[in-house]
Amino acid sequence: LKMSWLWLYLPLHLLMATCLCHSIKAPTSSSQQSFKSNLFNFYHSLLLADGKETTIHLLKDIPKRYYFVLEEGRALAPFSITVTPCDVPIEWSILVYKPPPGKAAPGDHDTQEVSKSHKASSMVSTLFNYKGNSVETYMGMSSHSALYLLEFLSTERDTHITVYLTTDTTSGHLYPELPGDPRIDVIGIGHTTVTLAWKHSPSVLQHSEGIQYCLLVNEKHNYKSLCAAETAIRSSGMKLPPTVALSLSPYLLEPQQVMILSNSELSIINRVSSGEVRQVCMGTKNTYTVPNLSPSTQYYFDVFIVNLLTNASAAYTGTFARTLEEPEPKVTELKDGKVIHVVLDGKKQKFYSLQYQARHKKIHFTFQLCRGQIRVHITRNGKTVASENLSGLRYFSLKGKLLDTYSVQLRSTEEANSSVKVLASPHFHKPLFPLLPESLKIKSFSKLRTCRSVTIAWLGTQEESKYCVYRKRIEEDQIWRELQSADRCSGPESRHKSEKVLCKYFYDLNLQRAVTTETIKGLEAGTLYLFDVYLFGPSGIPVRYHSKVVKTRKKC
Repeated sequence: LKMSWLWLYLPLHLLMATCLCHSIKAPTSSSQQSFKSNLFNFYHSLLLADGKETTIHLLKDIPKRYYFVLEEGRALAPFSITVTPCDVPIEWSILVYKPPPGKAAPGDHDTQEVSKSHKASSMVSTLFNYKGNSVETYMGMSSHSALYLLEFLSTERDTHITVYLTTDTTSGHLYPELPGDPRIDVIGIGHTTVTLAWKHSPSVLQHSEGIQYCLLVNEKHNYKSLCAAETAIRSSGMKLPPTVALSLSPYLLEPQQVMILSNSELSIINRVSSGEVRQVCMGTKNTYTVPNLSPSTQYYFDVFIVNLLTNASAAYTGTFARTLEEPEPKVTELKDGKVIHVVLDGKKQKFYSLQYQARHKKIHFTFQLCRGQIRVHITRNGKTVASENLSGLRYFSLKGKLLDTYSVQLRSTEEANSSVKVLASPHFHKPLFPLLPESLKIKSFSKLRTCRSVTIAWLGTQEESKYCVYRKRIEEDQIWRELQSADRCSGPESRHKSEKVLCKYFYDLNLQRAVTTETIKGLEAGTLYLFDVYLFGPSGIPVRYHSKVVKTRKKC
């Protein structure tokens, strides 16, 4: 059976059968053997779809081959092939098989075989070779019928790639277009922010619907494609749905993911072992300020232009930037017996530092949390002696040496404003703050509740103190705001006079009996009331109990 170039245009199953039959006969020369080897690659290849992105999985050191045919009847048929590695660098090449121009002239059989083998071997040529992990596109033109073979190989580990072949280069592009200058410019750097800008994609200017920019931020390195970024996130131990943040399709967030939707921007923060990986889609805006970064940290930024209808994307040239170092916080000197009120803006100023030089061996720090959430960190001569989250009124009694230097750092743990009162004093037996009961909760008695009155109770102490009760009528939609925004350090001076119910003194040396009750009368039926109790110590500084909301009975 003699070799014929017509085989290249037979269906694949016929090619396979013919290959098996032909392989029975031993090759007559080394060039003929090489030619058979090349054809054998065809017979073990898959047809590559035209006009469709194909995902190909590669096993380490095992080549995978695909073929496609450019048919006759098309003068100067154009085609393009785009290969996107989704992980490690790969090797890939394009081979072309062209039929000889005509049959060999009759003559001696041996001479005819050698001539034919040499001619056939010369019809196999390599068009393109590439090794790396960048997205590469080969554009070609063929003026005659030809059969093309694509060979892919991964030598590092198992991986996957995407391949897009098209022979229709006039009806549009699967991938969004990049501008002539695809670089990302860093136009502003702050302590916790980086501002980026990039040139518009022609696809956005031509077809704004279904096209948008998406940004990926991480602390490791830049990614040359969207699928490479997704692969890296998955390899960190996370189950990430493909293009989840970019397609904006409904899905269930993993425990390591946080989704933030604000100002028509979708942000997804993935908690991985190497830090945070953020995905932000911002529509067709070509500038963006990345918020909530850590000071003095290097970040890598990648912008992708994404077709939401096809999930196809193109990557701008990534960039990186290092945020500015955290400025040294202003240090305020603490003085004996003087209360300092510290207000922290969670968005702008998260830290506040205080310093105190001891003039006695025993030192007492008092913290009264007024609003928000604050963590306190106390050091003595540079060594940590206390660190915890504040709650209510907190005392720290520390023992050291004369002239020891204490540093107190306060940090807001939320974006809302936080505030705290701080006192340092060597005289614990004369505290400015009152002695507190075991609990600052106010209790109401449902069975004693009527249409016109409510009975409440609260704990006292062994020290005779003054207690003042205030009430305020509120609506259902005000409950959450009133309870969350309450300043626990504010005293009755911030209340309207009409809200005051009464003031009383009481104490009991037996803490089991240090409980008082009060029935507040003159209320309206079926109405919500907010009740507050203020405790005053010897110095007159108040401590506010936790507010209590009670509704009077509607019918009696």
